Amino acid sequence: MIDLYYWPTPNGHKITMFLEEAGLPYAIHPVDIGKGEQFTPEFLAISPNNKMPAIVDHAPADGGDPLHLFESGAILLYLAEKSGQFLSGDFRIRQRTLEWLFWQMAGLGPMLGQNHHFNRYAPEKIPYAIERYVNETHRLYRVLDQRLGQADFIAGEDYSIADMAAYPWIVPYRAQQMDLDAFPNLKRWFDAIGARPATRRAYALGERYRSDLTSAQARGHLFGQR
Repeated sequence: MIDLYYWPTPNGHKITMFLEEAGLPYAIHPVDIGKGEQFTPEFLAISPNNKMPAIVDHAPADGGDPLHLFESGAILLYLAEKSGQFLSGDFRIRQRTLEWLFWQMAGLGPMLGQNHHFNRYAPEKIPYAIERYVNETHRLYRVLDQRLGQADFIAGEDYSIADMAAYPWIVPYRAQQMDLDAFPNLKRWFDAIGARPATRRAYALGERYRSDLTSAQARGHLFGQR
């Protein structure tokens, strides 16, 4: 059994998408980031960076004691290797998958996260910051659109953890001031993943857990850290 410490953010959705696709047994432990639950000692023992998602695998791949993991990219990689799913055994396809997984972790997620912050959460609208991150979002969408003009999915012809990592960051495209019609390859891919039954189940789970992340209290928990 896998314990999933979760809130319905893009990074949280990545893991429920994988678990639903792979059919691995798991239990959700909600971590309400708007209420500061990511700072409890119990959660910090699992995720010292006070971010979710995190997992505890009670039947880890090495057969040892329960394994704690944080960072969504590391969790996806671990689950793929454990289950033998959504990460090709072909050497070159595997490298391509990891290349795009790290692209998402290092670029797409952080840059779109800043877009969300300055467009949605910042108490003061700063035109320079908004323009900076909307432009960078557009550039990254274009990179992904070009890649998806070469293959059905990000790493090639098969659905992989690279797709699961990127898709949740594209879901709020309207809030990012993006128009998917301007990226036809990306739109085709986005619609295909959104239609997958496991994706629908993962996002339906997320509807159970919501909080107002724009309140002053939530902003203090999310952005007031030192």
